[in-house]
Amino acid sequence: MTDTTIESFQADVIDASMQVPVLVDFWAPWCGPCKALGPLLEKLEQAYQGRFKLVKVNTDEQQQLAAHFRIKSIPTVFAIVGGRPVDQFQGALPEGKLREFIDRLMPNPADIELDAAMQAMQAGDRDAAIGHVKKAIALDPSFDEARLAYAQLLLDADDAAAAQAQLDALSRAAAEDPQAQAIAARVKLMLEENRLPPAPELEARIAASPADLQARLEFAQHCIAHKAWEQALEQLLEIVRRDRAFGEDVGRKTMLQVFELASAQPELVSAWRRKLSSALN
Repeated sequence: MTDTTIESFQADVIDASMQVPVLVDFWAPWCGPCKALGPLLEKLEQAYQGRFKLVKVNTDEQQQLAAHFRIKSIPTVFAIVGGRPVDQFQGALPEGKLREFIDRLMPNPADIELDAAMQAMQAGDRDAAIGHVKKAIALDPSFDEARLAYAQLLLDADDAAAAQAQLDALSRAAAEDPQAQAIAARVKLMLEENRLPPAPELEARIAASPADLQARLEFAQHCIAHKAWEQALEQLLEIVRRDRAFGEDVGRKTMLQVFELASAQPELVSAWRRKLSSALN
């Protein structure tokens, strides 16, 4: 518990609320309900073990702060999160109601785990990311965003079957999200890749017979499954150049799919669109 003043309010409340929710209790020594509420808030601050901070404002001594918050009756408690008031109540509440008020301010544990997973992914720590995202799903099995992140991690590890299992558990709305559909497209390609001849065998076939368009298509599918966009596009464009009608125009159609999958690399996509346009004309 901290007694604040107008001089220390920025550090005691605003800055602190960037880390945990802060409850600001406006009270006065002569206020009967304040004497009941204050000790209860202090007890809960200890019980929550640092998950929120309690700051008290003596309105007799800090009239400028009380005026700023337009305090008309006490006790009044403001909840400050991220530097802003997000909720408040007046009067002395029983412990159960206080706990409900405080619990609404607490961050979702599953969200915390997903945030940690994203940070680990950005740092390149795949194992830590998987650990956090699995905890997020365990805490909230309906957490679509966590399942999508897990599916992406599994896909990057070439475990398409496990990634598909995560996609299958998504809600209908989440499954229609463009990110989910992009992952599903890659999963499908990777599962199909498992039924293809080995990539080295296909490369050997292409070297021995450059007109083997089926080998080129299947090698391109290997490349797509592993995000080797340029290698895939090279093979597909060669199919277009050699036989536009092959596989019902499969070379061009598959190039268009790759453009969608590689949309995060606009310069690459733009360059290959020009090459495709030149080949078609």
